Amino acid sequence: MTTRIGSLARSFFSLQGRLLTGLVMTWLVTVGAVLMLAWQFGKDLVDEANLAHLRYESQLIANDLTEQVDRRLRALERLERSLRGVEPEELSERLASHQVLLEWFEGLMVTEADGRVMADLPEIPGRAGLETAETEYFNRVRHSPWPYVSRPFTGRVSGDSLVLMLVPRFDEQGSFAGIVGGMVNLSHGGMFRRLEAIRLGENGYVSVLTAGGELLFHPRRYPRVSGVDSFDDSEALELALLGWEGETVANGAGDTPALMAYRQIWPADWVVKVALPQAQVQEPLGDFLIRLWWAWLVLAMLLLVTMRWLVQRLLKPLHRLERQIAQVGAGKRRYLELSTSMQELSQVASSFNRLERERLTALENLRDRQAFLDAVLGSTPLGMFVADLKGHVNYLNPSLLELLGFDVMTTARDWWERIHPDDREGTQDMWRHTLATGSDFVRQLRFLRPDGVTLWVEVHASQVKGNDQPLGFVGMVKDITERRQQEALQRWEAEHDPLTGLLNRRGFERRLEEALAEYAKTGTPSVLILFDLDHFKPINDEGGHAMGDEMLRRVAQVVAWEVRRSDHVARQGGDEFAVLLPSCTLKQAGEIAESLRRAVSEVTVSSAGKVYSITLSMGVTALQEGDDSIEPVLARADQASYQAKAAGRNTVVIAASDEDLVDSLW
Repeated sequence: MTTRIGSLARSFFSLQGRLLTGLVMTWLVTVGAVLMLAWQFGKDLVDEANLAHLRYESQLIANDLTEQVDRRLRALERLERSLRGVEPEELSERLASHQVLLEWFEGLMVTEADGRVMADLPEIPGRAGLETAETEYFNRVRHSPWPYVSRPFTGRVSGDSLVLMLVPRFDEQGSFAGIVGGMVNLSHGGMFRRLEAIRLGENGYVSVLTAGGELLFHPRRYPRVSGVDSFDDSEALELALLGWEGETVANGAGDTPALMAYRQIWPADWVVKVALPQAQVQEPLGDFLIRLWWAWLVLAMLLLVTMRWLVQRLLKPLHRLERQIAQVGAGKRRYLELSTSMQELSQVASSFNRLERERLTALENLRDRQAFLDAVLGSTPLGMFVADLKGHVNYLNPSLLELLGFDVMTTARDWWERIHPDDREGTQDMWRHTLATGSDFVRQLRFLRPDGVTLWVEVHASQVKGNDQPLGFVGMVKDITERRQQEALQRWEAEHDPLTGLLNRRGFERRLEEALAEYAKTGTPSVLILFDLDHFKPINDEGGHAMGDEMLRRVAQVVAWEVRRSDHVARQGGDEFAVLLPSCTLKQAGEIAESLRRAVSEVTVSSAGKVYSITLSMGVTALQEGDDSIEPVLARADQASYQAKAAGRNTVVIAASDEDLVDSLW
């Protein structure tokens, strides 16, 4: 039994056995690769077809919901127009004449301009007289003359999930007079009734969310996960909540892949999501490929028997050649000495012997070149290093050791650990890319010497080849610390005012453009303050430019001290200054501007016994919708500054919009 097992093992590990195994494995790998490619391409085709279906389905659903929201908002607008000029005591009676709207709404209400509920339908105790002035939805409608759909909330009476659809009321003069609102029942109303009946296979579904990510509708037959549906892909969902529409294949809760389509319901600021599990879509394709795999496996077994017989006939003359090659490998002979009438085997033996002679010659030449290279690298004054094809630095010449403060015992690990932590990861990634592709390595990085000095060095490494074969890498290291310091100083001077050290116009406008881009992308509020110095001309005329420059420096110090560290202060030119307040509301900016005005009013300079002081005429404006460049923002703030000066100076004017300049109460 043991003899038979040994015989089978020798047969398996023989050239014949390895060749048969290789052929079989090649067949299996080929079949497997074909099946994998068929699976991959088939998945893509199936996904594309189903994404097209989801695109059509989601658009139909979104159009239907948009029409339902529009009809309800238009009904509220007609109701608002019918209530104009109606006396407060007649509102309840007039509202009761619109009972038909209760088909669409759970209830209706009308408020005064101060937010107090004047009438409701149906009448519910405690609702009339209710104060809504502090609610989010009332403030939203009061400041925006457009219809608005509120966030979902739980009804006090029904306990159901509701939303308020609101339109502003206007009096006969066109002034804001309150709101007209209708409550829509999300749980039992007709808004989402048709969505519950939609079937997308066994596990597909439709859900509706607010732009804030709150779930409005989810099919009752599916459980919710963390308040959202069971296929919640955070990246795609975040894009959809920001206004994106489209289709994607994404991972949801539990890394479950699904096909998803998002559409916007713009009048209500809602998002429709249609999801279809990818496994459900691809299940028929998987079943087909599994059956195909078994068919090919049976065919492979039949081919194995046939190939074994053919290989036995072809490989018998090669056994002698195999034994001699093994002897050369073991060092028992130097060259092959094969006597055979088979011309092919003679050619193989001759080629093998020729390659062996070339290998020995190449090794000898390589040793000579290595000795020459060591002599060159050791005598050059330029810092140089040598690395092998795996990237291990195995030689640093004396000039490089001196530059980096290393000794002769330095290892490759010491080299990497001395690279500045902020530059180390990027340098290692680029070095790995050079090793993989053979391309040049060129990088500027910071190096920490053992004596605590930080150097900026430029490293340039290239691959070295011999007989068109890569041998390793040779690199040069150059000290560029002084050049980097000069470049940093030039960059600072290009964007800063030499007198005050504040940003100049160029540097400030670049930061204002960045703030405007961030506002357009994420809605992050920012506020701009422009001001110049009142009564500054007498200081220059009577005290001279030196005293004027001293006043400008003192003002710059006070302003920079008063604002936040994240704010940007600039001297635009002459006595004109600007302050950019990122992530700041208009109300906060007004308080900051007043603080600046008071602080600067206490700054004085004196000459010839006369004390000079200045005040500020300040214009304040926030970034707004429609600001497509910095020019409108600057113009708005500049206009507010001029109005502050015209109003008697030493005051703050807040510009709420291009046509609306509001004097502050400071």
